[in-house]
Amino acid sequence: MSDVNSVIDQAKSLMEKSIAHLEVELSKVRAGKANPAMLEPVQVDYYGSRVPLSQVANVNTQDARTIVIQPWEKSMLTPIEKAIQAANLGFNPQNDGVIIRIIVPPLTEERRKDLVKTAKSVGEDAKVGIRNIRKEAMEKVKGLQKTGLPEDEAKSAETKIQQLTDGFVQKCDKHLEQKEKEILTV
Repeated sequence: MSDVNSVIDQAKSLMEKSIAHLEVELSKVRAGKANPAMLEPVQVDYYGSRVPLSQVANVNTQDARTIVIQPWEKSMLTPIEKAIQAANLGFNPQNDGVIIRIIVPPLTEERRKDLVKTAKSVGEDAKVGIRNIRKEAMEKVKGLQKTGLPEDEAKSAETKIQQLTDGFVQKCDKHLEQKEKEILTV
């Protein structure tokens, strides 16, 4: 029975990681409001090596439409500005010699619909991941059953795994619903 419990616990742990990954991916999808996570893909040339923007500057939001980047070294202003433009995120950084400001433009209706599609795609990927975890866990239970696990315990474990899967797929749907609402709110 402890083997079955470890299979279920492992499946639950992996599904929780899928949800955490989904949350990270959804935070990268722009929803019209300024968010420091929007700049996560930006890699800055720092003395010959490419490093994430967050390792050379503080990135904060000033208000709902403005991201402020304060480099730790003044000499990094121009490389940060170039890196943001090179990342092709649709932002126009404004360098005032001390900080860099990014005014996040309002989203068009068409862009909002594209972002909802992107969010749904990310959500579907998470659901597929969760279903694959279920499949692997079910196969492990079947393997245990071949090595002597009673059929009723196997059925019970499969039911628990399916319930876990259903619960985590619902969590995905809730995250997607929330993100869609956030994107479509003008």
